[in-house]
Amino acid sequence: MTTLNFSVWPTPQREWGEVRDLARWADQGPWRGIWYADHFMPNTEDGQPKSGDVHECWSVIAAIAAITDNLRIGSLVSPTTFRHPAVLANTAATIDRVSNGRLILGIGAGWQVNEHRAYGVDMLEPGPRVDRFEEAIAIIRDLLTIERTNFAGRHFEISDAPCDPKPLQQPLPILVGTGGPRMTAITARHAHEWNTWGTPETARERITVLRRACEKIGRDPATIRCSVQGMFFIVDDPAKASRLAASAPEDRAVIGSLQHIAERISGYLEAGYDEVIIPDFTLGPTPEARREMYQRFAEEVLPNFR
Repeated sequence: MTTLNFSVWPTPQREWGEVRDLARWADQGPWRGIWYADHFMPNTEDGQPKSGDVHECWSVIAAIAAITDNLRIGSLVSPTTFRHPAVLANTAATIDRVSNGRLILGIGAGWQVNEHRAYGVDMLEPGPRVDRFEEAIAIIRDLLTIERTNFAGRHFEISDAPCDPKPLQQPLPILVGTGGPRMTAITARHAHEWNTWGTPETARERITVLRRACEKIGRDPATIRCSVQGMFFIVDDPAKASRLAASAPEDRAVIGSLQHIAERISGYLEAGYDEVIIPDFTLGPTPEARREMYQRFAEEVLPNFR
């Protein structure tokens, strides 16, 4: 592979007008897709609820599907704690039809403590939470592909359940967002796409874990599309970049000029990734600043990978 795809990722705290305009702009450009996180409030380190505008993921995804023609559109990612697998499957099938076959269903086990605590949704301990996720992805896969679904597990029971109409895409891509070894093994068994965070070095280690999980069950790793995102800080002043590096997360921050960032992004391509996702929360404090940085990415970085 000699090319690399790129997608945009606006935070759900942005005003709808900014997200709408970004989607329409990206739809006409060199971007592959647009992603949207599934949360109900801003995160806090201490697990306490926090006020702040956070737009509901699937409402926004449906709206983006209706106003674009080319972009792939996906959740990054929907937790199977809040979202029952039958609801996710039916929602995804409908929006896949609205988008004319452009949806990617991104799911995860759930992680943000404060929203679960505030709404009384049990996250469970890590082991049972992953058990529940494994049941959920198996149910979703069946609902999207077979006529009736039956499933009897510890966390879910599905009886002769339809999911109609089916999505246009067969199969509709299911993406798992994870970095943990057990979730990666579930990805190898059930998913079509996989996503993780990290610098090129961290991402290389994680994709190696995925490949081993695939080999263990006899699956060709090349049949799973792999995407990655980092915290991309565009900083032209080397002294400022050095100061920022001292406080930014070491395992996911990529800092420097766009030329330097392009050189670093080459590491994702060499590791075997198919897509790099650019979050907007490090791109500037205003809609104008964020759009300018996306424009610079489109003009100065993306052509290096075509």
